[in-house]
Amino acid sequence: MIEVCNITKRYGHLTAIDRVTFRVEKGEVLAFLGPNGAGKTTTMRILTSFIPATEGTAQVAGFDCAEQPEEVKKRIGYLPETPPVYQELTVAEYLGFVGKLRGLSGTSLTQALDRVTERLSLGSVRQRLIANLSRGYRQRVGLAQALIHDPPVLILDEPTVGLDPKQIIEIRELIKSLAGSHSVILSTHILPEATAVCQRVVIINGGRIVAEDTPDQLSARLRKSEKISVTLKAPPVNVAERFRDVPGVEHVLTTADPHTVLIECALGRDIREDVARFAVGHNWGLLEMKPVSMTLEDVFLKLTQREDEVPKSNDTTVGEQP
Repeated sequence: MIEVCNITKRYGHLTAIDRVTFRVEKGEVLAFLGPNGAGKTTTMRILTSFIPATEGTAQVAGFDCAEQPEEVKKRIGYLPETPPVYQELTVAEYLGFVGKLRGLSGTSLTQALDRVTERLSLGSVRQRLIANLSRGYRQRVGLAQALIHDPPVLILDEPTVGLDPKQIIEIRELIKSLAGSHSVILSTHILPEATAVCQRVVIINGGRIVAEDTPDQLSARLRKSEKISVTLKAPPVNVAERFRDVPGVEHVLTTADPHTVLIECALGRDIREDVARFAVGHNWGLLEMKPVSMTLEDVFLKLTQREDEVPKSNDTTVGEQP
């Protein structure tokens, strides 16, 4: 549905993005992550036919973003970080205006308005001026305008900015419900959001793709050891030193909680039974023991700080383009 092949964008001597390549399949929700200045916005502007790439090609639904911009725009719903709303209009007037720009009229426009109003829970503010709405409701109106023409492709830049926790959950559920019928690119700084709603992650840094895979696969490639968290009721003062006597334990790390330690062992080895037996045998009161996996935040920080290199799914080195 979306195919980006070696796109590069230069502004004079500055290279904003460099040979970026990725795909989004039909019905897939893709997280597009990166620190500020990494090239996310530039990439999204190329995909929405707002600016052309200096080199390379980008296609949406089979149409070239540079050569066929009108066809591309018909098939995209775009929510920029700042919602493109006219504050002097009511919600109904604005969405009706956007619907007409998208070629809707008559019954089809009325049905589209009812559909997005219900889906975004905008019924109670439908006749209110947008200028009088909260930041969260303005964000919903912005998302409604992206959905009004039921496009096959959605590009969402920080869609939950300004929403309260309840609204964030509702928007996440909405995005998940779009999977299968829409292809979605979601740019976000809230990394748990990417984990919650996206099947695959692309991480960009310094204008280049540094990783592309599922969150679980990225975590597996970066992990150097197994970690387990152990919480004890009555740990001795030298608990970290004592646990090093357990066969297979490589490191023991203390935490802010004096009752909990992190135990590391070799990748692929399971020492939980030995650790549990050791703690119980010394009457330390084993309260909890659980494996600790790398979060997407850990993966993101490690990759964007260039602390390591991880092979991509095609076995090329991270940072290299196939």
